[in-house]
Amino acid sequence: MQITVNITDEEVKYLENDLLDLDKWVQDAVKGKISKCKGRMLAEWQPKLIADPAIEMIPATESGLLATIVAHREYKSRAAREAVVLAKEV
Repeated sequence: MQITVNITDEEVKYLENDLLDLDKWVQDAVKGKISKCKGRMLAEWQPKLIADPAIEMIPATESGLLATIVAHREYKSRAAREAVVLAKEV
């Protein structure tokens, strides 16, 4: 996935005042966010998978575990969880 961030020339100047390499900073910030989100996802779902009697085996690799999480019948993305909340409010 490619994501584009639009900032003004003026905003670039603000950032360049503090940052040596703007692109590297953005890339590192996104990688940091991904790492934190992945950690929270694993911490939330490992106990759920272990407690689920329908799950006979849990993958030993992080990528396998994450694939099992997103394939689980109860998994919902943030957008899907928000949609459920909004539907209940109507």
